[in-house]
Amino acid sequence: MAEVGRVAVSDPGSRLLPGGFWAAVAVWVERPQVANKRLCGVRLEARRSVSLPQIGHTHPGPSAGPEPERLAEAGGCGPDAGPGPVCRSLDAGPGPGPTASPDQGRQEAQGRRQPEEEPGEAAAAAATQLSGTPGQPGKAAAREGDLPAADLGALWDVFAQSLAGDNREVLAFLTRSGAESPPEGRRELDLVLRTVVPKTNLHCPLRGPRREMVLQDVLSGAVTFLPLEEDDEGNLKVKMSNVYQIQLSHSEGEWFISVLIFCPERWHSDGTVYPKPTWLGEELLARLARWCVESRQSGFKSTLSLISVMKYSAAYQALKEKYKDMVKVWPEVTDPEKFVYEDVAIAAYLLILWEEERAERGETARQSFVDLGCGNGLLVHILSSEGHPGRGIDVRRRKIWDMYGPQTRLEESAITPNDKSLFPDVDWLIGNHSDELTPWIPVIAARSSYDCRFFVLPCCFFDFIGKFQRTQSSKTQYRGYLDFITEVGSACGFHVEEDCLRIPSTKRVCLIGKSRTYPPTREASVDEERTRYINSRRGCPGSPCSGGPALLPPGAAPSSAPGPKGHGALDARPAHTAEAGAGQQGARAPAEGLWMSGFQPREKAERLRNCAALPREFVDRVVLQVAHLLLGRSPAGGSAQAWNRGGSLSLAEVAGELDRETLQRLKRECGGLQTLLRNSPQVFQVVHGRVRIRDWREERPRKKEEPEAKRRPSSDTFKTRICWFFAHHPDGCVLPADCCPFAHGPGELRPAPRTKKKKPAL
Repeated sequence: MAEVGRVAVSDPGSRLLPGGFWAAVAVWVERPQVANKRLCGVRLEARRSVSLPQIGHTHPGPSAGPEPERLAEAGGCGPDAGPGPVCRSLDAGPGPGPTASPDQGRQEAQGRRQPEEEPGEAAAAAATQLSGTPGQPGKAAAREGDLPAADLGALWDVFAQSLAGDNREVLAFLTRSGAESPPEGRRELDLVLRTVVPKTNLHCPLRGPRREMVLQDVLSGAVTFLPLEEDDEGNLKVKMSNVYQIQLSHSEGEWFISVLIFCPERWHSDGTVYPKPTWLGEELLARLARWCVESRQSGFKSTLSLISVMKYSAAYQALKEKYKDMVKVWPEVTDPEKFVYEDVAIAAYLLILWEEERAERGETARQSFVDLGCGNGLLVHILSSEGHPGRGIDVRRRKIWDMYGPQTRLEESAITPNDKSLFPDVDWLIGNHSDELTPWIPVIAARSSYDCRFFVLPCCFFDFIGKFQRTQSSKTQYRGYLDFITEVGSACGFHVEEDCLRIPSTKRVCLIGKSRTYPPTREASVDEERTRYINSRRGCPGSPCSGGPALLPPGAAPSSAPGPKGHGALDARPAHTAEAGAGQQGARAPAEGLWMSGFQPREKAERLRNCAALPREFVDRVVLQVAHLLLGRSPAGGSAQAWNRGGSLSLAEVAGELDRETLQRLKRECGGLQTLLRNSPQVFQVVHGRVRIRDWREERPRKKEEPEAKRRPSSDTFKTRICWFFAHHPDGCVLPADCCPFAHGPGELRPAPRTKKKKPAL
């Protein structure tokens, strides 16, 4: 046994510990990929209460606590396996250890280019799932396809017998006592079986999922990880060489966390599931210590909580490899890496979600879809290329649409929530950052057909009409908006589920409506309730009040029976069923009637409001005016020979010196004055709301290994613009001409490089 790391944790008055320790442990048990970036996630399979054997007993007694709970019904040896060795329940894989079947798995993961979860949020969310009471491990969430808890009991019984026999040293390690000082009495411990899923790597296919037992001893403040391996007969057993423990101890008024390895000389590191001991003692220990005292609470679900994490990992890596060349030919001004990998991740999620839905329904036909507000259309292109019939609709055509080919169906059209905007033969409506359409998508899905489902990924905060404004200050605006969209879905008759995607975005919570809360025969009455709910939002903050009468249910309300199967709606415009089932529904409102007056789709022409469209002479005048203000604030007592670098002013102070007409003109731009000054980085530095003249002597030297995109100015633009300081500063440029990246006079000017257009080759 060896201690590979020990760190002190500051918690005056013990306000957060030991509860914070178990919250941090919950992250490592439930979400290890938050710390170990080579992991995709874990799948919790079973949990039960157990007790360690006492010296003098040849066989362990019955497990302490209640009967083992069955977290799921699935493969494996089953509850009748008995106390003998437990058979491996996972399908054989190419890796050296037990490899999970692709159709098993549920927990959560973290992929490349995707944002790391906030440690406080991770701790809070994991503790919610793993902790039954504050500061103590509790019950794990059930997952379809998991190993029954009875199999975990059989596996533990075999291991406990060995502890009572020849493995006394392991027993002492588990109880934090000497080999000759066995624990007195019996106490209940918490045992979890989990499968650790490494990231799928096409270049290293031998890394497969590995199973572990996690033994949590609350009274002793220790959690022990017991990795499992197969023997020659295919039975699971504890891999003693890689057993390690995380301990919490309290000494002389101070808390400590330690990591201990049972057999350090035999430790085998595979670089993925089993990292090096130094990583455990340094990186992991530092994170655990930090998470222990973080008290941030998360209001969000675990990532990838509704789908198989193993399937997702495989699908994401395959799609990323297949569509990675899109980054090289991206014709839009947006960041190609962010948008390509984000849409790849969303597509992987939907493909797995739909695959599992087909299995649940016993269907083989791939789901059809319509992406409302599809933007660049890449998500539509990927889903269509993977075999799902669908199309995308957006108010504005993008350059990249021409690159996809005829098999990707994209339409330039505005969607207005009315009786013509229905899709009765479409299985799924998608709203990926759909802005003003987001709250309407559950309504459109509900009224299209009883079988229509929806997936929305909210970003900008819109109500049915106008901007959404939160009404509860106790919630963030994002959390409040998610709750609002959930409320809309519930009012429309959906069971709304929430999940957190693994995408490079701060807005990564999706809402899914897969099933209804009512039978098809109640469609008419439920639609009246929808209408009342929509009308109730008329007077909400952010929504303009209307003095007109309440709107009637739509003329195109769906029939009470489930809509016909097939994809005929994909060949028609949104207006296609205003008259469908007219005999069954009775009197109707006009087919073109709006569901709520005042809705405004986004403008077809995208307005530039980043000060880039302002006249050059206006920008130059404001830059010169602000520069003179700063130069007039030079600190007193400076040397007359020194270069005047001016003073520093807050943005409010600068705005107070500008005339009203200039301020009004800047107010119409996003960011206003601050954006204009940031757009002039040669002259100004804007930091924490304060502006000062840039002193080029303080610029850090360019590093050779620095990414080319961060080098400023690049060699291609060297001396292609006149130096502002050479032309306007009373002391001239602070740098010599040969060191300044800008031209000191027309004689130094070089022609600007010609922009090379990338060929749209896919």
